[in-house]
Amino acid sequence: MLNANWVAFQTIVVREIMRFVRIWVQTLTPPVINAVLYFIIFGSLIGSRIGDMGGHTYMEYIVPGVVMMGVIVNSYSNVVSSFFSARYQHFIEELLISPVHNLTILIGYITGGVCRGLLVGALVLCVSLAFTDLQVRYWFATLVFTVLTAMLFAALGLINAIYARNFDDISIVPNFILTPLTYFGGVFYSISLLPPLWQTLSKFNPVFYIINGFRYGVLGTADVSLWHAFVVVSVFTLAAMALALSLLNRGTRLKS
Repeated sequence: MLNANWVAFQTIVVREIMRFVRIWVQTLTPPVINAVLYFIIFGSLIGSRIGDMGGHTYMEYIVPGVVMMGVIVNSYSNVVSSFFSARYQHFIEELLISPVHNLTILIGYITGGVCRGLLVGALVLCVSLAFTDLQVRYWFATLVFTVLTAMLFAALGLINAIYARNFDDISIVPNFILTPLTYFGGVFYSISLLPPLWQTLSKFNPVFYIINGFRYGVLGTADVSLWHAFVVVSVFTLAAMALALSLLNRGTRLKS
């Protein structure tokens, strides 16, 4: 049984990786181009007028946020599109009735999303070196927050794919939830610049802790402590994975 689950896990992961690598022009190129536009417009043109941000240039300050935007969007998109396609084409039933544990299915899809998220994050980080001489301060913290974030949004992508009724539904969350949360999460600014009310509201945004935890790993500075950010992101990640596994175990919208 253990061997069967391991084979299933490998199969899902390889399939997920090959799926986005095969069409890399559509999956890997757009986030890199978007990042370049952010660096040119916000970092170079606008940033030159803003000046110092906590001891760092504005370009250096926005790099962690732009990198995490790529990780969030791509880890989420990879799973939501893949799993919904499996539902739509009705081959997810074959996987569910096979002697494979639902946890294996969950981890397999999440790993695929994490791989795409990490690859996009690495590409964006490399591109940023053309705009600023960035030096990562704490590699371990940087990697931990990147992996946790990719796991969180991969799990959320699977949840969305389970509840979605058509292809239009899988675009609602990115457009109306992920994008606002990301932009209000402190990608382009420090919450210390906001009025007290908006500073308080920002602290209810989980993306705020994701970006600031990653920013601390890269630059050594953030609007919140590293451990506070780590606890918040870990709790959200575990909760999302638990909910996704519960939906798989119940067969919600999967066995009809």
